[in-house]
Amino acid sequence: MFEIMQKNVEKMTINYSPNFSLKKRDKKKIKYLIYHYTGMKTDKLAIKKLTDFNSNVSCHYYITSSGKLIQMVPDLYVAWHAGKSYWGNQTSINHRSIGIEISNPGHIHGYKKFNCKQIKCLVKISKLLINKYAINKKNILGHSDIAPLRKMDPGEKFPWHFLSKKKIGFWHGINYKLLRSFRKKKSELNLNKFIKNLRKFGYYTKYNNSRELKKIIKIFQMRFRPELVDGKLDQECYIISKSLKNIK
Repeated sequence: MFEIMQKNVEKMTINYSPNFSLKKRDKKKIKYLIYHYTGMKTDKLAIKKLTDFNSNVSCHYYITSSGKLIQMVPDLYVAWHAGKSYWGNQTSINHRSIGIEISNPGHIHGYKKFNCKQIKCLVKISKLLINKYAINKKNILGHSDIAPLRKMDPGEKFPWHFLSKKKIGFWHGINYKLLRSFRKKKSELNLNKFIKNLRKFGYYTKYNNSRELKKIIKIFQMRFRPELVDGKLDQECYIISKSLKNIK
């Protein structure tokens, strides 16, 4: 596997993390591709954490701030990147996924756009993995998608729409100008139907209070309406949620 990646992705190196499950898995069990940001100020700090035995976190691939690729856990071993997670009827997404960490300080340390070199590298490695493991576009997700009450990464600056044009992941097909006309409009909204749409698509939607509900809405907005992430349900968000059932 390393030889294939090394041939197709520029300057890939290895820096193995000790944080993975020792039992090897069948390649057929790999169904998901999960994107993260590091949430660390520098590559050095992020790599130190991901390779620290005591941190209990890792990933399969790491993309540096300069767009270089590092393999940290071989594909057929379970890396500890997703934590407590859900998608559809699946739990413990670690066991069925490959995790890619992308260097970015995150929302706590000065969140910024992912640069062109990083995205170029991400496109290359993603396409290789998608083809090798026949990963469905509906199963290409962000950490926040599978853990909406815990995580915010990769965040609203992650280029989901651009990646969908490269046949990586998914995006709704609604005309932008039409959607924009429904932004902040509140009439004829049904919260229960919105939540039901998200649940049908795969999101974990159980919440205990208004704060948790707002977090779920924000995570949805970061993914599908990144221009305005306010945690408030409006017609634009509702229309997008209904369209997800048409994604094949």
